[in-house]
Amino acid sequence: MAVERRFTGPIDLHTHSSVSDGTETPSQLVRAAAAAGLGTVALTDHDSTAGWSEASVAAKAAGITLIPGMEFSTRVGHTSIHLLAYLFDPSDAGIVAETAHIRKARLTRAEQMVARIGADYELTWADVLAQTTHGGTVGRPHIADALVANGLALTRSEAFAGILHWDAGYFQPHYAPDPLRAVTLVRAAGGVPVIAHPATRGVADVMAESRLAALVDAGLFGLELRHRENKPEATARLTMLAEKYNLAITGSSDYHGEGKPNRLGENTTTPEVLDRLIGEGRGAHPVYAA
Repeated sequence: MAVERRFTGPIDLHTHSSVSDGTETPSQLVRAAAAAGLGTVALTDHDSTAGWSEASVAAKAAGITLIPGMEFSTRVGHTSIHLLAYLFDPSDAGIVAETAHIRKARLTRAEQMVARIGADYELTWADVLAQTTHGGTVGRPHIADALVANGLALTRSEAFAGILHWDAGYFQPHYAPDPLRAVTLVRAAGGVPVIAHPATRGVADVMAESRLAALVDAGLFGLELRHRENKPEATARLTMLAEKYNLAITGSSDYHGEGKPNRLGENTTTPEVLDRLIGEGRGAHPVYAA
């Protein structure tokens, strides 16, 4: 059921701060969102809610609405599937335990990758830690930033296309739960789950309808189909499935500051969809401007 609309648009529901792999602090990100003309922004750092408090203060000061969220790492076999989770209880025991497990696995994976890279290039774990924020989620983007800082790549994107590419010999997967478990955890914590950029691999690799149907049964709310990395044919296929299963369609920038070319507000979500999302969120509340 829709609630009284207190937010304004444009609406960008996928951004990252330095708590995970963005280059701006939560408050800097919120101020950048306001400067870009957004009326509503979601903070969705990887497997962490540590930026919510700072972002909330900044949103009130900037006069825009903040939707507290997170990008939940999940996996099916060797395929990574990211789940955007909104308005869940950040103290929920299931969420806290699962995300702590993921962050620990990310850290171990990053250390092992750096050891492998360091055998061939001038790179140390200290170089990577120098690119992180205290308490943040360490991941491959920080390795990329260290490679740039050490002159081994010109940009983060070049690092991912080269040394950090999966077939370069240094890549290593990390633990992540099945998306069905993640959707169940998010709903149990009062949250609203949306699959992030689900059409990036092309139509041949779109999630099987049977798996999608199982996620819908578990409480999946929507698909992030307006995203720069989604492929047209795969997006068309998933748009049909979204209509069939009454899934909401969201649009977002996936902004990382200077860490990616994505710009705030380049894709947006309609007010009607955000109305529905807020109406279903029970674990946390939007932060509205005073």
